[in-house]
Amino acid sequence: MVYGAILSRGERFYTYLSRVLRAIGNRQTEYNWLITDCQCYPRTAEIGALLGERYCWMSGDELTALVEREDFQWIWAVLSGFPKEVPLERVLEHPLPYADGYEGFWKNPLTLQHPLAEVELVPWDSSATLVLSTRKELVEDYRRFSPLSEDLAQYNAQLR
Repeated sequence: MVYGAILSRGERFYTYLSRVLRAIGNRQTEYNWLITDCQCYPRTAEIGALLGERYCWMSGDELTALVEREDFQWIWAVLSGFPKEVPLERVLEHPLPYADGYEGFWKNPLTLQHPLAEVELVPWDSSATLVLSTRKELVEDYRRFSPLSEDLAQYNAQLR
């Protein structure tokens, strides 16, 4: 089962990853991350070039260091977290996740785009942050940290 949360109100800007990572209890270090469909505006050209590629693969520690170095606003992206034993080669056997235009976020039952991922963090058009995971406690921690967030499945049910 996949659990989800959406935060679309009460924040000045979306999405700043330092806040999201704190909200999930810094569990990002438990994963390797595939970052796709990324539109963001870091101050340094080096980070912009890294995230401007078709995809970026990094450890949770590298993601933490990137956010500590520069906590910039993310407009669009899918950050898919994989157990560390899943190699990039297996990850790339599947279509790359995308945020802009992906309708599956708004359908129940909730699913992760990448079949090997355990968590997906999605900056969505500078207007929302989505957190989806097979780990219920990760989403619950996010919801506690962000009390204005909503259960994504309930949110989707209201759209119908």
